[in-house]
Amino acid sequence: MRELTRAEEQVMQVLWKIKKGFVKDILEYFEDPKPAYNTVSTIVRILQDKGFVHHKAYGRTHEYFPVVTKDEYSRSHLSDFVNDYFSNSFGKMVSFFAKEKHISVKEMEEIMRIMESEVKKQKTEI
Repeated sequence: MRELTRAEEQVMQVLWKIKKGFVKDILEYFEDPKPAYNTVSTIVRILQDKGFVHHKAYGRTHEYFPVVTKDEYSRSHLSDFVNDYFSNSFGKMVSFFAKEKHISVKEMEEIMRIMESEVKKQKTEI
């Protein structure tokens, strides 16, 4: 899956949130100073060309909706990130953030609870 630019990702975040909308609807979710209407329109068309968005036409107006879910993109993007920066090891990634103190003790405890739960779940599936 292709990676999105920062601007494309901002538009996709809005579309994932609102499920579908016209360019004017997407613009409402941007903080001031809002980008130009034509800028957002161009980004949405690029997203459509990349296969992230499709539209339903109402005459000359288009209502856009995502065809790639946020989870699908997150999974792909995170997988690429871990592969590119941490030798495809989630353990190395978590260790990096823990050592750099980007993860609080509370967050580490939550990660451990989630991991313990997942280990138990996977063991019972075997």
